[in-house]
Amino acid sequence: MNLLVSPSSRLRGRIIPPPSKSYSIRAFIIASLGEKSLIVNPSFSDDVRAAIHCCKSLGARIKKIKNNIWEVRGVKGKIHFPSVLNTKESGTTLRFLLSLAALSPKKMTIAAEGTLKSRPNKPLILALRKIGAQMQGRGKNESAPIIINKGKIKSGKIKIDGTLSSQFISSLLIAMPLLDGDSIIEITGDCLVSAPYIGMTLSVLKRAGIRINKKNQRTYKIRGKQAFKGLKVFKVPVDYGLSGFLMAAACLADSNIILEIEKDNLVQADKKIIDLLKRMGIKLDISRQAIKIKGPQQIRGGEFDCCDCPDLVPVLGVLALFGDKKSRIYGIGHLHAKESDRISDFRQELIKLGAKVLESQDEMIIYPIKEFRQKCVINPRRDHRLAMAFAVLGLKTLLTIKDIECVSKSYPSFLQDLRKLGANLKIT
Repeated sequence: MNLLVSPSSRLRGRIIPPPSKSYSIRAFIIASLGEKSLIVNPSFSDDVRAAIHCCKSLGARIKKIKNNIWEVRGVKGKIHFPSVLNTKESGTTLRFLLSLAALSPKKMTIAAEGTLKSRPNKPLILALRKIGAQMQGRGKNESAPIIINKGKIKSGKIKIDGTLSSQFISSLLIAMPLLDGDSIIEITGDCLVSAPYIGMTLSVLKRAGIRINKKNQRTYKIRGKQAFKGLKVFKVPVDYGLSGFLMAAACLADSNIILEIEKDNLVQADKKIIDLLKRMGIKLDISRQAIKIKGPQQIRGGEFDCCDCPDLVPVLGVLALFGDKKSRIYGIGHLHAKESDRISDFRQELIKLGAKVLESQDEMIIYPIKEFRQKCVINPRRDHRLAMAFAVLGLKTLLTIKDIECVSKSYPSFLQDLRKLGANLKIT
């Protein structure tokens, strides 16, 4: 399914942005290990649906009870290990459940679909092997499918490389409280990427009664034989990363939009979008209940560190095309291993439109665009965030985006919300 995006004369309206995919997956998986929980306002994106499916396969009972409230009756530590666990295309789900699968007393397979079958899991699998796991992924990157043979992991000290993904650390933090003895996680590598996502995991674990001692940014002590409790009532917050696409749209078009975002105290990596937009010179009217944006706005180029918030790079990259000078987005080497190569693939499609973009292993340099090539066909490589970024860019230049249905991985109502604001979109 392709999407034709035409420049829009103006955007107006009020939108409730989607719930956080990251918090939704954490809430369902952690709730499934404990007692009764109510999860309010979760995302129902493809990735969250994959997580729910896997949690049910592990023995949890999950059902929607009213409106957008879901009841989870967890396994109380007694996990059912199926012979096959299909994580679909959800990398978060696969990696979070990989350490739990290493508790299995019998052989099982963790399967995947689409681009997830080529994404790397090697740092986590190497770490788990050192504490007793018998598992084997496909190829040198230990991609899915992953075979887990008999043999449960044991408590102790575990070292893991944190330069590729924080999901590996979150996976260990979820599983290790169930081990018989105490454990220590030591994070190695030059740069710990996406650190706030570890904070998100810790906050949900704390709600479930799990106590983890954070010695420093790279060392965690986990007491064994802990019992997961229910989350009671867990309300999933708005996803700031996905809201960023709507904010960017408002910045580029003649606009007056309101995003209903209620302030909260939950850790969320992509809350940094507010600071980054302000550094780009963008004016936001922020209250406790909403963010108001009027456009078009003048955009400043500059240098932006996205080591902890890699999902914001496509948003910033699009805005950088309209800056008053070049922009350098750095600390993003881990983007090479996302749903696509989110540096090289993004650059190639921007160049197709006439942009000047340079890349290295760890950064992108984007120059203000002088003139767009018209009627380009963009291939986002089925990467939901690239597809949404180019849909926003289409508000300024006519383009077609292939495989636009991939946005349902994180934001199923994205096109509906853009249309509601007044964007000119046509499925072809």
